[in-house]
Amino acid sequence: MKFSFSGEQEEFRTSLRRFLGERSPTKEVRRLMETDAGFEPAAWRKLNTELGLTAVRIPEAYGGQGFGFGELGIVLEEMGRALLCAPFFSTAVLATGAILNAGTEDQKQALLPGIAAGDTIATLAWVEDPAHWEGAATRMTATQTGSTWKLDGHKSYVLDGHTADLIVVLARTAGSSGDEGLSLFTVKGDAKGLERRNLKVMDPTRKLARLDFKGVEATLLGDAGAAAAPFARTLVEASVCLANEMAGVSERLREDALAYAQMRMQFGRPIASFQSMKHKHADMLVDVELAKSAAYYAAAALDEGDEDIVAVASIAKAAASEAALQTAVHAIQIHGGIGFTWDNDTHLWFKRAKSSEVLLGDAHHHREQMMQHWAA
Repeated sequence: MKFSFSGEQEEFRTSLRRFLGERSPTKEVRRLMETDAGFEPAAWRKLNTELGLTAVRIPEAYGGQGFGFGELGIVLEEMGRALLCAPFFSTAVLATGAILNAGTEDQKQALLPGIAAGDTIATLAWVEDPAHWEGAATRMTATQTGSTWKLDGHKSYVLDGHTADLIVVLARTAGSSGDEGLSLFTVKGDAKGLERRNLKVMDPTRKLARLDFKGVEATLLGDAGAAAAPFARTLVEASVCLANEMAGVSERLREDALAYAQMRMQFGRPIASFQSMKHKHADMLVDVELAKSAAYYAAAALDEGDEDIVAVASIAKAAASEAALQTAVHAIQIHGGIGFTWDNDTHLWFKRAKSSEVLLGDAHHHREQMMQHWAA
């Protein structure tokens, strides 16, 4: 298993960082996070026509570029670093993963080219109230009448659910429980009987929505009652991808805090020269580097087909969650009084670190997942 990036991967990272730095300055982030959509459709199309980022992980047979999670992790890390406001995680990670893991060959041929081209914004809806990340907690019902399926229930905390053109939905047949009877379905964003509304969130750079389904017509994705395994695989992949994104958030917070400490003068000296400040920056560096190592290892493990990927993914997500939040806390403290103000940009990454900490389960949840995997 590789523990370093190739020259081509580093060149890709460099060009991507330059592109995102130009297209996602904090001024643009602040503008987009105040909009209802949370992104600019024209900029989204340009992102995909020029760089083809939604196609990175999709196989060439379906119009994609055929790269692995190592390359997708680079994309997500740089997006976290730039705090890009776009429906990338929902489309390229969650929905694409569900379709690849659960869909039939014909369904992949029909759905994935639009995502790869950037024409289709998609998402995955599975969480309900009260929030549980496991598929076994699903209560939404799917009823079959002839060849038609109807969905009834609700989904909460759906990433970009208010703007998605295609929604992959997890539901169960009436009378089933646990992992039995779970199926995945695709629903059009403008389907009759579907109501969508934005949720008020702490992190406005990542939009969430509540979806209410009242007899909404849906198309079965894959085989009926067989969604438990592909859905679980999708969440494992998403956890690894989110860990890589959080590594980018952590690195940006650490670098900005260090730059401020080197510039801020106190008693005629930069505060970065104080011994206590050196200790804090050393702790931040260790936390961030360990989180990055875990995230990189997990992405490589996915590409290598590691049999312990469930535990590896949980370790990566737990490490990245704690590193991102702790680094954000340190960054706020280093900035002093200004770090708590709206005008300072630190709070933007702080909120992303906090929202990502709980997305897909916090560190405690993933350590429990890891222990259950080893016990099994």
